[in-house]
Amino acid sequence: MNFKFQLIYWYSNNKRQLPWRETKNPYYIWLSEIILQQTQVKQGLPYYDAFVDQYPTIFDLAEATETSVLKLWQGLGYYSRARNLHAAAKYVVNELNGEFPNNYKDLLKLKGVGDYTASAIASFAYNEVAAVVDGNVYRVLSRYFGIDTAINSTIGIKEFKSLATSLIDKAQPAIYNQAIMEFGALQCKPKNPDCHICPLKDGCVALQKNLVSVLPVKLKKTKVTNKYYNFLVCIDNSKQILFEKRTNKGIWQNLYQFPLIESEKSLAPEEFHLLNFENTILSTEDFDYSLYNETDIIHKLSHQHLHTKFWIIDIDQLPNNAIAIASLTNYPTSVLISDFIDNFNF
Repeated sequence: MNFKFQLIYWYSNNKRQLPWRETKNPYYIWLSEIILQQTQVKQGLPYYDAFVDQYPTIFDLAEATETSVLKLWQGLGYYSRARNLHAAAKYVVNELNGEFPNNYKDLLKLKGVGDYTASAIASFAYNEVAAVVDGNVYRVLSRYFGIDTAINSTIGIKEFKSLATSLIDKAQPAIYNQAIMEFGALQCKPKNPDCHICPLKDGCVALQKNLVSVLPVKLKKTKVTNKYYNFLVCIDNSKQILFEKRTNKGIWQNLYQFPLIESEKSLAPEEFHLLNFENTILSTEDFDYSLYNETDIIHKLSHQHLHTKFWIIDIDQLPNNAIAIASLTNYPTSVLISDFIDNFNF
């Protein structure tokens, strides 16, 4: 039995029952693929169910406000996925009359859709012969064929895409794509896979050469930078609080947060005066302050570590753009801000 048929046979006996595998509706398949980018199935499934429930059609998603979409997405991280999801829905509704693209080439035109996602939707919804290459596929192919080309290099991306395309079952591309991804997720796992029960063990180069823990190869990540964030939790006598939309580009664009001042280092309580209060209400008003956390809360992102302090500011009266503390949870926020709101005794 050759490689692809072994995978398909294994899949028929071991696949998980997941809702997006029970439909050919491209909207639902697209939702699942965007949600599952950078997210494990166990974490993503409740979000998928929530999106399908709240936005059962692409028209419903397109009509929603970005704030409500971001709020529903809260906790998944990589918020550009949610912004792109919303933008793509509006594009399909407004520019394509609600007709979802039905081929790989046109799917690539959707914001937030790259080679993998376009291939997945094209094959799962339309049975197009388009090979998927995600982290699971890289791992299976790298180990089975003993390929040590870095999977995140330009050469590696082309090499693995070409190999995946040569292997796909042209008669049943959707099943094959699902099979190789599921195999990577459940059997050929990143760490400590049980190779002794693997149906592909006899042909696996990595197993034969003791390279399972080495493959696949990735180029080293960009050096992580450290940033020092100081959030000003400004509360007045009438239980109003300052909460603002983060408009600058970045991972938290259009999410809400407390006024933020960056510093060059982590500040001790007695160093509060070193913050630059220019263009904030604290430059003109009298206030009292205390430090919520003397030890930094470190929020780790892929490319930077945020060393965070929350300063509690007691002030007589805030301007008209302040909101009621009770309404804080209505706004979409990062996990960092959400955890503070949940833990702080307002």
